[in-house]
Amino acid sequence: MPAVDRKRVVIAFAFLFALYSAAEGIGVRVFHSMGVAALFLVAMLALAWPIGRWLGFRGYDAYALEWRRSTPLRVSGGLVLALLLKYVAVCVGMALGVYLARPPETAAAAAMSFAYTLPLALVVTFLPSLSEDLLTRGFIYRAKRSPWAPWAFVLVSALAYLLNHVFHLPGGPAEALMLLCFGLAYATAVVRTGNLWLAVGLHWGWNLANRLIDTVLPYDVALPVWASLLSGVAHIVMLGVLFAIPTHLEGDDLHPDLA
Repeated sequence: MPAVDRKRVVIAFAFLFALYSAAEGIGVRVFHSMGVAALFLVAMLALAWPIGRWLGFRGYDAYALEWRRSTPLRVSGGLVLALLLKYVAVCVGMALGVYLARPPETAAAAAMSFAYTLPLALVVTFLPSLSEDLLTRGFIYRAKRSPWAPWAFVLVSALAYLLNHVFHLPGGPAEALMLLCFGLAYATAVVRTGNLWLAVGLHWGWNLANRLIDTVLPYDVALPVWASLLSGVAHIVMLGVLFAIPTHLEGDDLHPDLA
């Protein structure tokens, strides 16, 4: 592991943070354009590689993003778990009156809506998920250049994730608590595997579920505060499930392909 250069670490984080924040702060709130927001995120992800080199790494390994044979399994596993938990959370919410079911479309209309929504949803949820994971988890995990105590990394990363949602913090304590639970779960995925990809799958899966759930289980939010708390509880369940998965998979010890 290369020696730490604290000045470079601070400059690199500030630059990546500025690009990530500009996606919403400029792209969405100034230009009201998802296309402009996406350009900022693509620029951030592209520039992360030379920044990783500048920090003394091979590239994306500066963010625990080494590609290994187990990576597709970790990403797909995270996707499936997050999609399942979102579905269960909505079902529980409907039973408790947190969500109100809307009359469903016909099976054919629902299938067409799902097929139409899926391709774009995969892209528009992947870019912000990966970008934020790189910034609030991968960068922090590797920037210190020495082993983290697992609890310390999880706490620091979760707080960084919470504070990174500066535009959403006015939503109130329930939303802040929800975001903290999200951060705890995703950071735990990193320390359990020593790699960012499972966290990417989980984060991407939850964001994707938010886009797709209305096509298969239409609902309206009746109690916003309890909806936030229910999503937080779903991520605490996710955190618990993470302790049942193996920390090492075949291919984890291979030399990174992203050099």
